[in-house]
Amino acid sequence: MSSRISVSPLLIGVVLLAAVVVYLNLPNEQASGQRGPRATPVKTAIAETQTLPITIESLGTAVANESVNITAQVTETVKAINFEDGDKAMEGELLVQLNNTEERARVEELKANIDEAKRQFTRIADLRQSNATSEQLLDEQQARVKALEAQLDIAIAQLNDLQIRAPFSGLLGNREISIGSLVQPGTTISTLDDISVVKVDFSIAENHLGSVAKGQRLSAASVAYPGEAFEGEITNIDTRLDPVSRAIRVRATIQNKDSRLRPGMLLTVVVEKRVLNTLVLPEKALVPVEDKQFVYVVKDDVAHQQEVVIGERRPGFVQIIEGVSIGDEVITEGTLRVRDQSPVNVLNR
Repeated sequence: MSSRISVSPLLIGVVLLAAVVVYLNLPNEQASGQRGPRATPVKTAIAETQTLPITIESLGTAVANESVNITAQVTETVKAINFEDGDKAMEGELLVQLNNTEERARVEELKANIDEAKRQFTRIADLRQSNATSEQLLDEQQARVKALEAQLDIAIAQLNDLQIRAPFSGLLGNREISIGSLVQPGTTISTLDDISVVKVDFSIAENHLGSVAKGQRLSAASVAYPGEAFEGEITNIDTRLDPVSRAIRVRATIQNKDSRLRPGMLLTVVVEKRVLNTLVLPEKALVPVEDKQFVYVVKDDVAHQQEVVIGERRPGFVQIIEGVSIGDEVITEGTLRVRDQSPVNVLNR
């Protein structure tokens, strides 16, 4: 009886130890039996048809509708200046008056001589009617009157040359002279630009020539005004292509009544060729492999790698010609962590 009592605790200890070991190992074995590939978190987009404008992009330079350097035609000193930097001038407005004292005196002298010559002509004509003088004397006096009138026309033209006027309406630049300055032919007094309409000259490649025409609409953008587009239209297509670059010059006009665009600005020009109604995906859905393009299509929370054929690209978007159907769910974020046939967890569903 005593031997059984001494053996029982040992057996009980062995049994308890075995139970503990089994108990501790059982959850790990169950967990290992249930462990599989973890679902990769991704975001997706649904493939659908959208309008995709096919455009031509080029860089162009803004040019004033009319532009000129205001200069003098004669050598003379400046008597008066009627404008300030940046003023708006109207066509025919007097900008600078040069010293004209001598010319004005010459005009007054000729006017007085003409009046006297006409009186003499009238007197001789009256005498001729009574045969008191010869026909030759009458003709000579008439010639004298005409000669004086021609001299007056020249003097008036010389007087007008001393008045510098705006040849057209526009904005004046910086004033380069002061009262008392001696100006000569070619001396720049200021600049005058008509920027109510801005011309934009740009070039396009030969293969786009059939896609542009006079009157075609376009838009232009400048770094000076981020996010803004200035609408215009093509007004001329050059008659010749550059034999080196195989490009052709195109000119467009943009209304610029607020004078925000200035000559010399660099503009990004976008000409719309046509608009496609096609299948479009976000460009970040593409996974390039060598010279091929792939996307991951999600079906039943499993990613399936699918080769696609792409067409036109636009910032952030790409045209899909083959490989994806309308309504397919395509991974757009998390593509680098996804493999073919791997499970995924769509976060934005």
